[in-house]
Amino acid sequence: MKYILTSGEMQQCDKNTMEHFGLLSAVLMERAALATVEEIVRLLPDKDSCVLVACGTGNNGGDGLAIARLLHLQGYRVEILLPGDMSRASEEAARQLSIAGAYGMDFIYELPGHPIDCIVDAIFGIGLSRNIEGNYKKIIGFLNDTEALKVAVDIPSGVNADNGHIMGVAFRADVTVTFGFAKVGQLVYPGAGYVGELFVKDIGIDHNSLLDMHPHIGLMEPGDLSFLPERSDDSNKGTYGKILVFAGSCNMAGAAVFSAKAAYRTGAGLVKVVTDNANREIIQTLVPEAILATYDEKTDMEELVREQLGWADAVVIGPGIGLSGQAVRMVQSVVENAEAPCLIDADGLNILASHPDWLLDNPGNMVVTPHPGEMSRLSGSPLDEIKDNLIRSAESFAGEYGVVTVLKDSRTVIACPDRATRLNITGNDGMATGGSGDVLTGIIGAIMARSGEVEDAAALGVLLHGLAGDAAAKKLGTAAMTATDIIDGIGSILKMVYDGEE
Repeated sequence: MKYILTSGEMQQCDKNTMEHFGLLSAVLMERAALATVEEIVRLLPDKDSCVLVACGTGNNGGDGLAIARLLHLQGYRVEILLPGDMSRASEEAARQLSIAGAYGMDFIYELPGHPIDCIVDAIFGIGLSRNIEGNYKKIIGFLNDTEALKVAVDIPSGVNADNGHIMGVAFRADVTVTFGFAKVGQLVYPGAGYVGELFVKDIGIDHNSLLDMHPHIGLMEPGDLSFLPERSDDSNKGTYGKILVFAGSCNMAGAAVFSAKAAYRTGAGLVKVVTDNANREIIQTLVPEAILATYDEKTDMEELVREQLGWADAVVIGPGIGLSGQAVRMVQSVVENAEAPCLIDADGLNILASHPDWLLDNPGNMVVTPHPGEMSRLSGSPLDEIKDNLIRSAESFAGEYGVVTVLKDSRTVIACPDRATRLNITGNDGMATGGSGDVLTGIIGAIMARSGEVEDAAALGVLLHGLAGDAAAKKLGTAAMTATDIIDGIGSILKMVYDGEE
């Protein structure tokens, strides 16, 4: 896992690097320019190319002016577009403007009418705090419509570095070169859709620059799967955990099948499915490895739950259980009585939405895995607000109810009550298919059963789920993927993990 920073955290890193370590701002700016030019030259080797560098009045504009000078000195045909009032330029931007002038570079103040091969966006940086309007909005719209290689310096102008919101309009880059650390807004949507390929460059700002600061968001990386519980030659099925899966209802057996299969494929030693009696034959046929316990409308659900909980090292509940009275009693009994790590998903969450006090009465060893619609019902917040603020929504719920909150979307947030939030960006649009969430439930449940805890198990499960989906997409393409393909992908990823492959 590596840190990703908000704008405020990055600005503090800049300050620490200059004030504590003594690096000059001009040195950092020159290194940022050199790092960006390196990528531009790699992508645009023809030095007869025309490059338009759009520079604002702040230090992002200063970076752009230094980039323009370096490209000019390498022989590129460079024009510097200055859309703002440079009499109000920052000290560093003014210095770079003077240097560029001394080299006799071309400044323009209106949009050009001739062909451009590359656009470098250095108008606004990570400190942008208000919507872009007026002439700036017109210029960014023109740049977006121009057929050219588009490179953003640090962050595309108009993307909020803290949450990925679009501030009225945003530059749509093919490549973004950022410095020191990736920024949160570059990795969550909609901002992530404007970044293009992201390059994080070392310019002298690194983990040392954090000093005693602890950024509150980390980015999951494939290498983190090395923290999965180890396997041993000297083991048996009990070694790898017993997971209890409350899933499925009459005519809804698929969710139970997906969760149970995913748990076994993730390495669980034993999986017991508790489901409606109508699913007996289906489960026995499709998941013959599973142990089975069934119920009907006459079953004393509280007694059944208590009997089963004592067997389990981990419990998952919710996929496909419906909203019947039996399902409500099942969820309440599990939440109130489970001592092993417990995950609640799908219909379990929809039931909890009417009874959030059950969570308050039993915080601790518990994970909830809502998608935005379920989170809206759980929290009472509007769906649009959840979608626009995934990280804040997950952190707020985790803090209020004391549960690990896995908020699932195109980017998935894993928020814990008392440790850093983690962001997962693996996975793809092929995973937007029925049963995908049930697979995630089984994966996390299997890791919980083996590890005995919830925080790392939730994060590693999300990461494994995304990488399994990527493995499936590589094999089939995203349009053809099903939940079964994601389950198949688990095996290929775990083989690499346990074989020590990259």
